[in-house]
Amino acid sequence: MTTFLFDGPDTAAITILLAHGAGASMDSPSMTATAKALAAAGLQVARFEFHYMAARRYGHRKPPPRAETVNPEYIKAIADLRAKGVTGPLIIGGKSMGGRVASMVADEMFAKGEISGLVCLGYPFHPPAKPEQLRTKHLADLKTRTLIFQGTRDEFGTRDEVATYGLSDRIEVIWLEDGDHDLKPRKSISGFSAADHLKTLAETVKAWSGRIAS
Repeated sequence: MTTFLFDGPDTAAITILLAHGAGASMDSPSMTATAKALAAAGLQVARFEFHYMAARRYGHRKPPPRAETVNPEYIKAIADLRAKGVTGPLIIGGKSMGGRVASMVADEMFAKGEISGLVCLGYPFHPPAKPEQLRTKHLADLKTRTLIFQGTRDEFGTRDEVATYGLSDRIEVIWLEDGDHDLKPRKSISGFSAADHLKTLAETVKAWSGRIAS
């Protein structure tokens, strides 16, 4: 059974399921801050870990596997969340690799009526310094309604690069000024704090999810 960390009211109309990025756990400071911000906006948030990351808690240092190999784990997490009694509209997503995995299973789950939408936090459009190695093929005809939050300093996909990708019209990209791959800005340069961006993110997800899940 998948282990979850829950934030926010269990009476919330909408639940968001989030997976972690390749290198940091579900309770990393970045993931925790994001979950708390979404919870503060009135959403229920469930976080989970892929097996390789959970194994690190027991001293097994496994490198991140190829993203597509953990697709079945994401699908199982959705089923396990429902088995825990979580009802109502569900939006899936995650940080970096977690969001990428969610995006690869989204259309299958959407077609089955299991999910209402997808939220990616810092999508890894390509590896840093390798803009030719695109991870966008499946995003061209994505049918699931999708929000991607991307920092304008993200080395996994800049604003100029993303503008040239042929992304599905179901995808909306929200740019966070001066944000890095963790969506964190430099306050001295941008005037924004990480908390400012998380508040924007949470309020945007709340309004958007209310529209698509109604």
